[in-house]
Amino acid sequence: MNKKELSERDICTKYITPAIEKAGWDIQTQVREEVTFTAGRIIVRGKLHARGKKRRADYILYHQKNQPIAVIEAKDNKHSMGSGMQQALSYAEALDIPFVFSSNGDGFKFYDRTGNADQTQTELSLNEFPSPGELWSRYCQAKELDEPAQKTVNYPYFDDGSGRTPRYYQANAINRTIEAIAKGQNRVLLVMATGTGKTYTAFQIIWRLWKSEKKKRILFLADRNILVDQTKSNDFKPFGPAMTKIEKRQVNKAFEIYLSLYQAVSGNEEEKNIYKQFDPDFFDLIVIDECHRGSAREDSAWREILEYFSSATHVGLTATPKETKEVSNIHYFGEPVYTYSLKQGIEDGFLAPYKVIRFDFDIDLEGWRPQKGQIDKYGNLIEDRIFNQRDMDRNIVFDERTQLVALKVTEYLQKTDEFQKTIVFCDDIDHAERMREALVNLNPDRVKENRKYVMRITGDNEEGKDELDNFIDPESTYPVITTTSKLMTTGVDAKTCKLIVLDQSIQSMTEFKQIIGRGTRIDEDHGKHWFTIMDFKKATERFADKDFDGEPVQIFKPKPGEPIIPPEDEPENPEGEGGGGGIEEDPPIITDPPSEITPEPEPEPIPPGGSDEGDPEPPPEPPRIKYHVKGQAFKVTKYRVQHLDASGKLVTESMHDYTKQCVVKQYASMDDFLRKWSAADKKKAIIDELTELGVFWQELQDNVGEKLGTELDPFDLICHIAFDRPALTRRERANNVKKRNYFSQYEGVARQVLETLLDKYADVGIEPVEDMTILTDQAFSQIGAPIELVRAFGGKSQYQKAFKELEEQLYYLDR
Repeated sequence: MNKKELSERDICTKYITPAIEKAGWDIQTQVREEVTFTAGRIIVRGKLHARGKKRRADYILYHQKNQPIAVIEAKDNKHSMGSGMQQALSYAEALDIPFVFSSNGDGFKFYDRTGNADQTQTELSLNEFPSPGELWSRYCQAKELDEPAQKTVNYPYFDDGSGRTPRYYQANAINRTIEAIAKGQNRVLLVMATGTGKTYTAFQIIWRLWKSEKKKRILFLADRNILVDQTKSNDFKPFGPAMTKIEKRQVNKAFEIYLSLYQAVSGNEEEKNIYKQFDPDFFDLIVIDECHRGSAREDSAWREILEYFSSATHVGLTATPKETKEVSNIHYFGEPVYTYSLKQGIEDGFLAPYKVIRFDFDIDLEGWRPQKGQIDKYGNLIEDRIFNQRDMDRNIVFDERTQLVALKVTEYLQKTDEFQKTIVFCDDIDHAERMREALVNLNPDRVKENRKYVMRITGDNEEGKDELDNFIDPESTYPVITTTSKLMTTGVDAKTCKLIVLDQSIQSMTEFKQIIGRGTRIDEDHGKHWFTIMDFKKATERFADKDFDGEPVQIFKPKPGEPIIPPEDEPENPEGEGGGGGIEEDPPIITDPPSEITPEPEPEPIPPGGSDEGDPEPPPEPPRIKYHVKGQAFKVTKYRVQHLDASGKLVTESMHDYTKQCVVKQYASMDDFLRKWSAADKKKAIIDELTELGVFWQELQDNVGEKLGTELDPFDLICHIAFDRPALTRRERANNVKKRNYFSQYEGVARQVLETLLDKYADVGIEPVEDMTILTDQAFSQIGAPIELVRAFGGKSQYQKAFKELEEQLYYLDR
């Protein structure tokens, strides 16, 4: 067969794979073909979702497992040798691969991304493909890896034989961190979006450094007890007896891997700083989870621990690095060695996309001013000023507003799924309790079935905190709705959370990112592919902020003598050792008349050394009055639904407009669409292609077909929506073919088959009819067996030719 007639797969089999093998690559262990490395973006429209196209490389070559070193893009011989180079380069950028090849079977175009080659791109014959040793030598030279560093870098990943391997971005993060530490870098920052597996990534980093003996004693620090326990029993389990958790302020120096809350090893008094029982050089490596966290007091505790063990390598993990005028992760750790953003995670299909439902209330937007001398329901004289949206629920409470928010949440759940896990973020504990009560009263049937249908989970409420594990557990139905303030912003791995309600004035971008992160995990086993954000306080305007999902930019500039990690400007809620809960950082609130001032009870403070020991908290802030107004009507003045477009921006757009935009981008004109539709061997290919771009046929059918009073062919849906053509029904198209007397060229069984195919098309559409298995349908059994029906045309190829002509008649357009 002529080389030009070979398929791309044939080119791979006959030319490319033999050239790789001849160069010394082990086909079984070092070469993988058709490697899919993304899951395909989840596209959401209305209540429907679909997976977009996955990214797939023709070949990836590995120095060793999970260490990719080269990518090859193959084309058939009708293409030039370098026609796949740009595609291969885009894969190489994502996969962090230095060496890139493109081939059509005649030879290779070779692109060296390291910047160390005399020529960036060269041409190689099939016999000149480089060996594994040659590429590895080039790699080490470019990365400046000496022999001791190579020993560390070459240590393999942990493999339990289950087949689990890191996702491509996890491998990128692990490999970059290992290489940086192998070369002597002692401060490393990894930025990975919530839900992308930071703990598993940390485990593989520690495992390889520990097993290669680069680091012998390791401390993993976290700030929440539940995170430490989950880490110990899940991702870190392979460390076995070499691992311990520091608890009850006890130190045992016989282990090699230590897990701890930082509160468990630090305290205000010198004797309570139990980390000092370790020598300053005891640990070789400290991994700090959620390294962005901490209030001013906590920062001091972090800083003391890290400065004490300053000779160790410090690796910081976070989804939200803090870069403000007062605090900088980058100043301490340096620029991130790797960043995997929420936007990229959604684009790859590893994180759940979201849609936003935003409500604006009249008084929130217009403001509210009390009448002269007006008092609240507790007798407090209300300050004479305009109260705006930021005051709502923090400085002034309107029962009717709380009821309206709860009503909109309830209506949404009742229309979609009353048992979808929901987190309602409120401004403080008092607000969370009022919201819980309102939701309970609006859902009497559900609460009657189980009183835990709605629960408040805040730092002051032990019963609520006890239900946190049940809320997180995908197998546990209850609680369904939780109201909270600060406690559930981080460290809550709620994979099945489908609804996040924002009735909180969020002033911190870090906090906003963390809250959004509660919904970004995908759980396909439980039907979680995307989530909804209901916004009542304009919080989602932060999506438009350039800092929301961009690279962290350092703006902190320390002055001489300032600490490396200065105090932060945002209160956080730490969790004490063994406490399982957190502190809600709200100052006392006065809601009763001045003559009977009774501050709202606050949770018992958790001392920095743990929940059961340590010094008392600093004096609380002065009480603030929260006015409580009853009888003020609220109404929705604006309502909109937004979804993520292909570029990751929130847009308000109908399915009709979105489809038109997709089609126009895909096809330059109606003639272009008609040409490609006619040329397609099966129309299903075009239909599937548009589905991957987010065109939901059923929803279009429901919207457009319902207006026209009939069900339309995908062809007519596209022509009508994108190109403003009148839509014909399938029955009308079938009748038009009959009017043209097309069947006169056929007779007997062949004609009967074509006429039956046309009737089936009118009933069920094009996709079932273009599949030859349609001939087994009962409608054809009265004519004959499938093999007899095909034989009536003279064979399979003649049947297919006749069917192609039938399609041309079906989709003929009068211009």
